[in-house]
Amino acid sequence: MTTLRSLTLFLCCLLSMGGAYAAPVCSIRPASSAALAELQKFMAHGRFVTYQPTSLQVWDGHPTQADDASMEQDLKALHPWFDGLITYSAENGAERIPDIAARLGYRAVIIGIWNFRNQREIDNAIASARRNPNLVGGIVLGNETVFGHRATWNEMIAAIKNLRARLPEVPITVTEPFHVFTQAEAQPLLREIDLLTVNAHPVFQPWFRDAPAYNAADFVVQVAREMATLYCGPILVKETGVPTEPAEKGYTVERQRAFYHALREQFPQTATQAFAYFDAFDAPWRAYDANPVPGTFAEEAHWGLFTAKRQPKPALQDMPRRHPPAQEKAK
Repeated sequence: MTTLRSLTLFLCCLLSMGGAYAAPVCSIRPASSAALAELQKFMAHGRFVTYQPTSLQVWDGHPTQADDASMEQDLKALHPWFDGLITYSAENGAERIPDIAARLGYRAVIIGIWNFRNQREIDNAIASARRNPNLVGGIVLGNETVFGHRATWNEMIAAIKNLRARLPEVPITVTEPFHVFTQAEAQPLLREIDLLTVNAHPVFQPWFRDAPAYNAADFVVQVAREMATLYCGPILVKETGVPTEPAEKGYTVERQRAFYHALREQFPQTATQAFAYFDAFDAPWRAYDANPVPGTFAEEAHWGLFTAKRQPKPALQDMPRRHPPAQEKAK
């Protein structure tokens, strides 16, 4: 997941870089074009949320096993508001998320692979995509992998090519904080991906604490606009949000609600640009175990639109529902 940091590049500085590339780059791949077209339809009309099972936790570097019954309860809680999922791993039971999502009527899943060097995780993701060809709209290799110094651009490109050789029909991407893609070294990778997924968190900007929701949402809009000057394929903001604790750092449930309300008004979803909600559920373990930077970060545990016990937060109160709750369907 996203780690606590203070980005040194301001968006205004990024915008002044216009022309870092002569023209936006991308490539058209016939093998994955049909699936990409379906994914873009969903971007325009569906609603993604990033999702890690509440039963899959990491303590002292050791993951628990995700439980199918618990994952089903997670996805039932999410489904009234969301019909698309973006996962982070395809191991420890998370590889079964698309199977459960298909049974519950979700319309799209982007499978995450946390460690592209883990052959078992790669195999799990491929098998899951093949079991659910009408649901899986893409695979994302890693999350902030280059930014976290866990791989180089060339290693990411090699991983994309290896995965594409085995699964050419599924769109493939990687995710980094938006400013990382402005590096000249990133340009060869942009030619290899089928869509661009970026993380754009206004909370890591120095002006965030005193800024109104409008400005925080506008930051995300401007990031997506700038990414379109670098990349000419579809762009999905995979992570953007506001934690709901601790209050002394300016994080509250009301501020999360106001941010997403403003973002829906200012960032209309289209087939070429859309955003996902980050994150589905609070995860207390992330405050202690999810950060490569030493120390504990209380806010990392509170990105969820639901609590760890699946209780909805106020941000969902004014979010239009996409489906009736499961109990209403049964009547």
